[in-house]
Amino acid sequence: MKKQQLLLVGGGCLLFILLFFFGNTIPPKKPAPVAANTPHQERTIESEKLLTHAKERLTPQQLERVTSLENSVKRGDVKNQQFKVYKTLAAFWGDSVRLFEPYAYYTAEAAKLENSEKSLTFAAHLFLTNLKTETDPAMQNWLATNAKDLFQRALEVNPANDSSKVGLGACYIFGNISDNPMEGIAKIREVIQRNPNDMFAHLVLGLGGVKSGQFDKAIEHFKIIAEKQPDNLEALLNLAETYDQKGEKADAIKWYKEVKGKIPNPEAQKELDQRIKALQ
Repeated sequence: MKKQQLLLVGGGCLLFILLFFFGNTIPPKKPAPVAANTPHQERTIESEKLLTHAKERLTPQQLERVTSLENSVKRGDVKNQQFKVYKTLAAFWGDSVRLFEPYAYYTAEAAKLENSEKSLTFAAHLFLTNLKTETDPAMQNWLATNAKDLFQRALEVNPANDSSKVGLGACYIFGNISDNPMEGIAKIREVIQRNPNDMFAHLVLGLGGVKSGQFDKAIEHFKIIAEKQPDNLEALLNLAETYDQKGEKADAIKWYKEVKGKIPNPEAQKELDQRIKALQ
């Protein structure tokens, strides 16, 4: 069972966060096709190609519905018509087809038209939540590019939103959108210097530490969250995994057991028991 799946079945506060960010109908996404290599070492994906690929999975009736919606914008109040169409398409892809990429894309397009801080940050976190567990470089780039645009728009509406600043920094750390990930880390450190109790900032810096192999720094940030938010399953599981990767078995077992004690789901507990047994 993958970490994201483990957390989803685990319950608790993280489940609430993921449901808030994803909506309660979006399943784990399937691998997406990628375009040709760019001059850089990574590949990129175009949204139009993702949408085309998604449409290939529709039934004839569903495809007719989508095509009708896409062609429904007429003269007059075009912006308002587009907003309603994007919201309808987002609901269609999320509730009827249960496919993440087009759901997130149309949610983002509607948010851009609405241009409220709430809608922009909601859409941005859709992309960021998936970005944190995505392993394909091309998809990382697509998710981060979209999230970055949305966070930047949200900061234009409210420049004082620290959560959006941290989210923007996370796009640089995880998204293969810059040759200098320190640009993202600097943005987040600014937030922590001003507010040491910003747990979202600590989480992102912890995940960034894992990504760069700086396990001691990652553990430091995860332990701060564990102390302040003992029911934060995402931080606890990442703390256990970081100790695990570092080879500190006793501490890894301790925190895996801590996570297990907070997860009522038998399947998740079984997965954790297997990992604990392997470390003993």
